[in-house]
Amino acid sequence: MLQGEPSPEELEAAQAANEADALAAAQGELAALQAKNAELADQYLRAQADVQNARRRADDEITKARKFAVEAFAESLLPVTDSLEAGLAIKDATPEQIREGAEATLRQLKSALERNKVIEVAPAAGTKFDPHQHQAISVVPAPDQEPNTVVSVLQKGYTINERVLRPALVTVSAPK
Repeated sequence: MLQGEPSPEELEAAQAANEADALAAAQGELAALQAKNAELADQYLRAQADVQNARRRADDEITKARKFAVEAFAESLLPVTDSLEAGLAIKDATPEQIREGAEATLRQLKSALERNKVIEVAPAAGTKFDPHQHQAISVVPAPDQEPNTVVSVLQKGYTINERVLRPALVTVSAPK
């Protein structure tokens, strides 16, 4: 054997030391990966809980919004109820007083509906027929009008926030 050249025992010892270092490094890397995995699993569970809490809060808010929207609408109708009751309490009212009271109460009702975004649909004669807002009850000859236009309104329609609650019932001019 040459001097300076390691013996087989020394080579074996160096290889064992390298393997031990590699094993220690792998074990350290494994421990770090396990810690990172535990951290990510914890973050995932927390994120899931946050999503569930946000969904529950959103559902609660929607329920409250619906509840209070109806409450506000009902509150706006209370003056109308008060007016009707006051009118009925007058036993010896004249027809003129009854009519005047009914007109005032109707104004209150229309005002309450408008405040709550309930808008009247009453197309004027000659307006083009719109199947999204009007329902044709009959088609009548109308030589002085364009075809497929409103001749008369039989019953007003209503929209709420631009969505049709009830279409206006109309008669429509016949094609020429």
